[in-house]
Amino acid sequence: MENVRLKAHFSCNGRLRSDQFLEGFEARADNTVLPVSVDSEKIAIQGYDTVAYFTDGKAVKGSSAFESKWMGSRWQFANAEHRDMFTQNPDAYAPRFGGYCVMAMVNGEIFRANPLAWVIIDGKLYLNSAPGDAVAFQRRSAEYIQKAEETWKAVNQ
Repeated sequence: MENVRLKAHFSCNGRLRSDQFLEGFEARADNTVLPVSVDSEKIAIQGYDTVAYFTDGKAVKGSSAFESKWMGSRWQFANAEHRDMFTQNPDAYAPRFGGYCVMAMVNGEIFRANPLAWVIIDGKLYLNSAPGDAVAFQRRSAEYIQKAEETWKAVNQ
């Protein structure tokens, strides 16, 4: 699985410099980060079923047969039940920080996450770029969530 990285050192106004975008990454016209990490087809979190992390306790690839649209993104699910659960309450299942790598965000950067590197803390799904990042995040989650929140606010003003 290819892990696309976007260098995103933010100015004080939270805007990204356009020369820092890498191929395959999209942004809004004003160069702020999209609210959800998507691919070129607007598929969120690389097509993984975000509800399955909660119900099955594992990363499960979704299908275009079970799709829902939310936040300008296409979310795919393993079955109709998961799609319907998400559609009824997307905030309960959507990954925090739009599905971007939380550990990168802790460092003031934006990376596309690896859906296989995940953790649920206090009922919220956090995606990371690598399994080791997920372990490190768990160890200091309260501190790291606070830092990631600051970055997220800066890029979504």
